[in-house]
Amino acid sequence: MSISNSVVRQLLETCTSWRPQMYFKASLTALSHAMEDLVLNDSDTPLVIASFQRERFYRQESHRYKRIADKSDQVYVLAAPETEFGDRSEDYETIAFEPTDALAQEWHLVIIGQHYASCLVCREKSFSANDKERNYGAPIDANRRFEGIWTFNRTVTIEAAKIMLDRIGIYRPELAAKIALANQVYLSPKKVRQKKSNINSPLTNPDPFVQRLVTYLQASQYKLLKANKSLAAKQQKEILLNSVSDAVRRSLHTKQILQVAVQKLGEGIGVCRCIVYRCREEDATATVDREFTSPRIKSVRGQKWQLANNPLFEEAIATKETISVDNTLEDERLHKIAADKGTGEFFQNLIQNYSIFSWLLVPIFYQDKLLGVMELHHCETEPIAWKADDIALVDAIATQIGVALIQAEAYADLEDLNEQLEALDRTRSNLVAIVGHELRTPLSTIQVCLESLASEPDMPPELSQIMLDTALSDAERMRNLVQDFLTLSRLEGGGIEWNLETLSINECIDLAVSNVKARNHELELPQIKNLTTPKDLPLIQIDGEWLVEVLVKLLDNACKFTQADGKIAIAVKTNGGNTLEIMISDTGRGIETSSLETVFDRFYQEEESLRRSAGGTGLGLAICRQIVKNWGGKIWAESPGKDKGSKFYFTIPIKATRNNSEKSTQKTAKSKASSQKSNKKPKK
Repeated sequence: MSISNSVVRQLLETCTSWRPQMYFKASLTALSHAMEDLVLNDSDTPLVIASFQRERFYRQESHRYKRIADKSDQVYVLAAPETEFGDRSEDYETIAFEPTDALAQEWHLVIIGQHYASCLVCREKSFSANDKERNYGAPIDANRRFEGIWTFNRTVTIEAAKIMLDRIGIYRPELAAKIALANQVYLSPKKVRQKKSNINSPLTNPDPFVQRLVTYLQASQYKLLKANKSLAAKQQKEILLNSVSDAVRRSLHTKQILQVAVQKLGEGIGVCRCIVYRCREEDATATVDREFTSPRIKSVRGQKWQLANNPLFEEAIATKETISVDNTLEDERLHKIAADKGTGEFFQNLIQNYSIFSWLLVPIFYQDKLLGVMELHHCETEPIAWKADDIALVDAIATQIGVALIQAEAYADLEDLNEQLEALDRTRSNLVAIVGHELRTPLSTIQVCLESLASEPDMPPELSQIMLDTALSDAERMRNLVQDFLTLSRLEGGGIEWNLETLSINECIDLAVSNVKARNHELELPQIKNLTTPKDLPLIQIDGEWLVEVLVKLLDNACKFTQADGKIAIAVKTNGGNTLEIMISDTGRGIETSSLETVFDRFYQEEESLRRSAGGTGLGLAICRQIVKNWGGKIWAESPGKDKGSKFYFTIPIKATRNNSEKSTQKTAKSKASSQKSNKKPKK
């Protein structure tokens, strides 16, 4: 059977002038033991009724009640059974009630003797969700609270005994005779009057002493509770700090680090919005890319955050400390910029549109270098005062984020360096292979030719000439190889002195074509055609020697990979009025789409370095790229694919306009004519 009515409520309804008080568990334990000791140390035979919430609580006190039972046969113990507790009549009466009974939430002890009477009737106070949150979780056992009545007043004690005996009669009807005897001996009005008239015991009214004892216990318990709350808060913040530190250091990706940080911090502190963004001290704006928001709070992710003329940001940078605003509507720093149409309007809209009533701005520094900013927003209508402990916690987390970001950036830099080292290693391997092959072959030929000339003095003149021509050809090949290395080294090291002059692009093209044909006069070259019309092009101001070098190397490259019956074309056009765009196309072998970017790398060879059908060091296109880059142009390649030809493009900045160039050319021509006239000798 389960009874839902509370004994505390019944007693307060009977004793209307009494009000419940609050007690901690430690206080009730001390009071219960004091009341039990009163029975054990007196010669009286009292009525004792004890109600425990659970069997396990009763077991802690069962030995005491066996001793109390030696004093009196009117001892009743109630509890909710868990293992072996049940209705029994042994040393004393045990009464079991259902766990759903109201007694499962209450703690009672009623004692009525010849010389004294006292009762402790309490009900456990349940914790609300807010109470648990303020206490950082469920309350610990020592902080359990109860409300009810503790008194030595005999009248109140008798009323409590009547209620409890009635309950016992309902739970165990077979005890009706014993309960009736208890009512007659301890609770009848005649006995009550008799007890009042024959009170001579010093234990009759211990109220003053015990009240002081309880007050002391209560005060001590309040101090203990406060200390526990403080320790729990510190523990919670330490756990939060450790969880953030652990989470951000598990990743080496900056975006993931920032998202984990705002998520953990927002949940741990319980703010409405927590955002973070990367920025530098000189930035005018920043984009919010990571945030945490509580339910029904408007998101600011992706918004542009104004940093220029931002008083909070400027103060944080200047002091390198966290800036707090308890009330954005009253803060003087924000009021000062309200008159500014740009900045003031931005902040007013920000505060109103996103309901920022309290603001915390935390700069993220590492060794005086600003890495970003973290902000906490309170968006409820009632502003809050930021606590020093919360600010200290946020500062500690910002420090951890700064360290994690530096580690992530260092790791990214290390990956870049590793890739560069791998590229250098590949370059070194290619260099060894290519240079070894390119040098060994001509050296071997030269050595054979010279040994033949030295060992056979009677060699026919025709064969001797062939040997000399072969040695000279391979020596020239070696010279070109070394020259390409030196040229690329000078270009990359900035050791080139550029001599600008006003030129016609067609003259440079003609000179480059002549150069290529002259050096390959013994070979059958593809047809090279210049599709450019001189009238359509302005003059350019550039170093002609290096421009011809680029054209020659691109034409050499086209000739190398194009059959003799193929075609090579050169075309030039103006590109937006500021540059010329030169195209050299061929109908040759073509380039794989995946290699269009890498063809300009040093030592790049389309085929394996030691098995290619065409010679060369793989430095020609790298030299072209470096030359074009030095004059501020661009170079790139296009190809439909293998065996479909290719096109190489590069741009040249126009330093002189067409009209000015023509005037300059005319002026130069007049100057030359005048000079020639003055140098003529007079006729005799």
